[in-house]
Amino acid sequence: MPNRPAAGSLRLVLLVAGLTQLAACASGGKAVKPPPSTSVNALYAQLDQASQSYENALQQTRAGDTQGAQKTLDGALDQLKEASAHCGTTPGCDPQRFFSVFDHLLRLKDGSFIGDETPGEGEDTGETSEVSVPAQAGAAGALPEAQRAVTLLRGHQLSELIAMNGPVKAALEMWLTQWRGNLMDAYVNYQYLRQEMWPQYQQEGLPEALLFGILAKESGGKVHAVSRSGAAGPLQFMYATGLRFGLSDQDGFDTRFDPAESARANAEYMDEQLKVFNDNLELTLAAYNGGEGRMRRLVGDDTSVSFYDPRIYGQVSQETRDYVPAVLAAAWLFLHPDSYNLRFPKVDGLTGSITLKRAASISELTVCLGSANDMPDGWFRTLRNLNPRLDPQQEQPVGAELQVPKLLEQAYAARCVDGPWPILAADLHNAVVPVYPDPPPQEADPVVHYTVRRGDTLASILHRHSGCSSESEVARMNNLKFNHIKVGQVLKLPSCR
Repeated sequence: MPNRPAAGSLRLVLLVAGLTQLAACASGGKAVKPPPSTSVNALYAQLDQASQSYENALQQTRAGDTQGAQKTLDGALDQLKEASAHCGTTPGCDPQRFFSVFDHLLRLKDGSFIGDETPGEGEDTGETSEVSVPAQAGAAGALPEAQRAVTLLRGHQLSELIAMNGPVKAALEMWLTQWRGNLMDAYVNYQYLRQEMWPQYQQEGLPEALLFGILAKESGGKVHAVSRSGAAGPLQFMYATGLRFGLSDQDGFDTRFDPAESARANAEYMDEQLKVFNDNLELTLAAYNGGEGRMRRLVGDDTSVSFYDPRIYGQVSQETRDYVPAVLAAAWLFLHPDSYNLRFPKVDGLTGSITLKRAASISELTVCLGSANDMPDGWFRTLRNLNPRLDPQQEQPVGAELQVPKLLEQAYAARCVDGPWPILAADLHNAVVPVYPDPPPQEADPVVHYTVRRGDTLASILHRHSGCSSESEVARMNNLKFNHIKVGQVLKLPSCR
């Protein structure tokens, strides 16, 4: 529509005006005691400069310089990050001013500043997205990186639905620290599954970041993952729920393990529950993890209630309390990695295929491919994910076709058809392991009990009563720290036989 750029520009003016007010509030609040120092005022000036950069980016957008505007936006965020770092070490500086503006700018960056695709009032937002997807989205090469800009969820900016509260911030820290390796693995795994999974989500009008967040938390992108409760597949469907959305056994294969089918079922589930909970994303995620029946009973008719309301948050399991912010935090990092000092690896996830020139299993192919194309962890997980119906230990015959990353087609021809590597792989794979019946269970060694007396040490006790064991063994048996014992304490000692 020819008038849409003007409408988009008007929305940008309003956004910048709001941002300017926010920065003004940050600098011009009530009197502060003591007055800000020169250093603090200089940092607050950088805050204002970052806000002014958005006005400059707006002018660039109006002039048609979209790339220049994006560069200006990124520079403003970098300026904020640098200033906020100095704020933390400058007496009298309020870091919260920077955090609030930084969070606000990230939300503006999510498609609501550059371009004119944000839905305006009165527009039909039922199927709106910021980047159109080709009709045959599953075809090779049809999913460019730019489509990660799609952040709309049923007419809402995804970033508007992610409250940057305590639980989400705590989850962000976990993904950036203890779970960082899991996040990276999930990202790499997802890149090779993207062509199968993302089109299913796009068809339901759901954002890719949400798909990644669920995948990262549920399975880490391991297609054959099975939980202790029986949930299975990359998106961890319980059997009964999977059946309700068309996931069943097909010729002995559980389609919960099929990435495309699992993503389709998950997208349909999310769409169904978003309607039930009036587009409340947090409640929908809680239903996915804790059961929709339970969430409907807790929520009742008030679908506007926050997941973090004590009436809801206090009644769900700790697993669900952790699950919802963890998914949202992973989705947020998918959208804004650079803003959290996070760099995802560059992965060419384009899928190709090979026709076996000699019989081989997935395990054998993994050995002969080695670390081809700089894959330090090898290709076992990727080959399994792309061929979910195959037993990785089962040798496939000559002429069988396997799905592989496109970049491995040449590596297969060079490494796995002739030469020493396929011979080595076959030799290892065909190794014979002796099989013996399990030995009968042995009776547990009996123990004796000894009550510590005054003057006892662990060494003296062992010398008198259990010369066949060591101090470290007895310390482990009794959970002793630094071999410390107390008078009256009852110790378990091995009985020598």
